[in-house]
Amino acid sequence: MPARFIFITGGVVSSLGKGLASASLGALLQARGYKVRLRKLDPYLNVDPGTMNPTQHGEVFVTDDGAETDLDLGHYGRFTGVSARRSDSVSSGQIYSTLLTKERRGDYLGGTVQVIPHVTDLIKEFVLKDTDGEDFVLCEIGGTVGDIEGQPFLEAIRQLGWELGKQRVMYVHLTLVPYIAAAKELKTKPTQHSVKELRMIGIQPDILLCRADREIPLSERRKIALFCNIREEAVIQALDVASIYEVPKRYSEQGFDAQVLKMFGLEAKGKPDLKKWDEILERVQNPQGEVTVALVGKYMGMGDAYKSLTEALDHAGIANRAKVHVKWVDAEGFEKENVQKALADVDAILVSGGFGERGVSGKIAAIQYARENKKPYLGICFGMQLACIEFARNALGMKEAGSTEFTPYEEKNGKGPLVGLMTEWLRGNVLETRKEGSDLGGTMRLGAYECDIAKGSLAEKIYGATKISERHRHRYEVNLGYRDAFEGKGMVFSGLSPAGNLPEIVEMKDHPWFVGVQFHPELKSRPFAPHPLFASFVKAALTKSASKKKAA
Repeated sequence: MPARFIFITGGVVSSLGKGLASASLGALLQARGYKVRLRKLDPYLNVDPGTMNPTQHGEVFVTDDGAETDLDLGHYGRFTGVSARRSDSVSSGQIYSTLLTKERRGDYLGGTVQVIPHVTDLIKEFVLKDTDGEDFVLCEIGGTVGDIEGQPFLEAIRQLGWELGKQRVMYVHLTLVPYIAAAKELKTKPTQHSVKELRMIGIQPDILLCRADREIPLSERRKIALFCNIREEAVIQALDVASIYEVPKRYSEQGFDAQVLKMFGLEAKGKPDLKKWDEILERVQNPQGEVTVALVGKYMGMGDAYKSLTEALDHAGIANRAKVHVKWVDAEGFEKENVQKALADVDAILVSGGFGERGVSGKIAAIQYARENKKPYLGICFGMQLACIEFARNALGMKEAGSTEFTPYEEKNGKGPLVGLMTEWLRGNVLETRKEGSDLGGTMRLGAYECDIAKGSLAEKIYGATKISERHRHRYEVNLGYRDAFEGKGMVFSGLSPAGNLPEIVEMKDHPWFVGVQFHPELKSRPFAPHPLFASFVKAALTKSASKKKAA
């Protein structure tokens, strides 16, 4: 049987949880023995989110094959264990870029290029490609019904419903059922209007997911079913939960996965096997310890800017049966604060990735505090580069040490800047190059690259291996010309690219746990397979917490 397609749309307001709903449905179908693939169709005109400010759109999730994608692809991978590929994410920008390239090349033979059929055909082509062997392909449409930029995507999935038929296509619509405190009532009208908007486009949803902060009475669900032309049992409550790892179980209890199978004429035998989810929930709900980790960053206006990081910390807590509390420390405001006051009460410090000069001095101050006070430290990407800059300035006396990303460099010793723009690296056997002035979009070292780990190092102990593969997203690199000076004072380059020319991991010899990595380990962490770096980091934080309590 060819793949069946489930299209997930949203209405009323954004941030209702389409990504989590899609990921949860994927996990439930997997738990019933089906093979799934999840995709995201984003209507924005950016080619990808790589140049977007994280405070506007959340983090950028990177795939193994080097695609910069929406953060929802992270949810998909964490819930299903299926690693996303470049072919699982598309934007209006990519569609129009492809369209105009084809038009300039003469592919349309002089015809008038229009939204229908040319744009919609490209969207359908994206949805259908690379789906051999899949039982279900879940496609989330970004934004909400009524957004002008989303109309071509909705038209495309409408056409697919007509072309493939009800045996292979169904529509799930997520809406809001708000509670009006003054009236003491849940209101169904926003859902009715959202479905009306969809039906005007030509799409009749098969299942409604109704987000609410409290139980929706049966009478109200019947009302929604009547006005929206949907079976009563296909009106699924999507209630708030304490942990996102409850979502698959709660949806299953509401009959979401059973209704999906019923719509496709498939028999829903028994219940899905959710034993692994039960174990995760048991660990989340019954921690045996707790730690506080300071996350020092500069995109504090939006929690989703560090979504994979906070999830990876949660996974590490699950691995250690501990509750991880995150203390958000604004690196920019932190520059004016007392370091001791801000960080004395935390058990570990994490400095995240980022771009640009803003917040640099605050991050460096946090790193110095972690190094000198023996607090577990994890530096990711920019956090590794700044750890090297801090060490050079304060341990090696190189007061001019910096990065050409934010500090002009004047050649003095023939070694070049401590941190500078990468000019070339190998992807397999292909030499990739960059230069000053290149476009920002798509010019970084992106995707999975191998790393060789030194034997006997802390990194080898953490990974249990001397060869690993991790995902990258950066333009600048630490200069190995300073390696001897660093290692002479105790900062070891314990991980290098296979060619030996790019540093990947640094660690401190005389520190209980101080590690900086050039890659983004958080992108590969999952609740059932916590990333070893984060698991070890939180374990070190628990040790620090225990010693602090003993001393007190």
